[in-house]
Amino acid sequence: MEKDNPIGVFDSGIGGLSVLKQFIRFLPYEKYIYLGDTARVPYGNKSPETVIKYSIECAEFLLKQNVKLIVVACNTASSIALDELRKLTNIPIIGMIHPAATSALRETINKRIGVIGTRATIMSKSYNNIINELSNNKVDIFSKACPLFVPLVEEGWEKHPATKLIVEDYLTELKEKQIDTLVLGCTHYPLLKEAISEFMPGVNLIDSGEHAAVYALRILAEQKLLTEEKKEFIQKPHINFFVTDLLDNFEKIARRFLGFDIQKPIKINYDWNY
Repeated sequence: MEKDNPIGVFDSGIGGLSVLKQFIRFLPYEKYIYLGDTARVPYGNKSPETVIKYSIECAEFLLKQNVKLIVVACNTASSIALDELRKLTNIPIIGMIHPAATSALRETINKRIGVIGTRATIMSKSYNNIINELSNNKVDIFSKACPLFVPLVEEGWEKHPATKLIVEDYLTELKEKQIDTLVLGCTHYPLLKEAISEFMPGVNLIDSGEHAAVYALRILAEQKLLTEEKKEFIQKPHINFFVTDLLDNFEKIARRFLGFDIQKPIKINYDWNY
């Protein structure tokens, strides 16, 4: 394994771009390969066996690109497939749930934590189980599925008046529980931070991508696999984008998620060639 090998990031679609953004923030000198399984999104309504199958295929594609670390930038895949993925390789594989759960426990003062996510993530109780395990059941956890948040983000409605009303409708219940920490258990949700903070001022918002990036930085440093810092200013990070289906709006959405223009993604076929 070489320092200059890329970091691989995969998601069922485009939400993982918010995770990629955090990795670029904390690890700006790294090279990245992003794989969006856009032909088979979402994973949330698939059986566990199918999620594991799809996740293994995505991970195997990234391994063929000689990545030095894999980021499972999908909450569903993180909660279902992580153990199976780690059987494939000795390189580090990082999911979304454990870093966010650890951070939520570190941030909370009143031991009342909220978790929001898609219906699949909330029903899996993946965050609840890990938080309870790490805290020895010493915190109160309040979960809420917020299924409309994803389409609002994909439509670019982060600042739309309708979004404020939906945020209020979904989160009033958690606000009444007097939580002081809220886990954003879906990779789309960080784009709604402003609207959520406006409705729940003073509540710590836990971005799973941010804490996964910090965790990855520590692992790569320990294994002496961090890319050497460069003296010159980096105008744009080195990223290769791959998708299983070309989306007309992928580049537009990526620009909103990342804050800069990207190169056209490369479509790969189901024999995982391109």
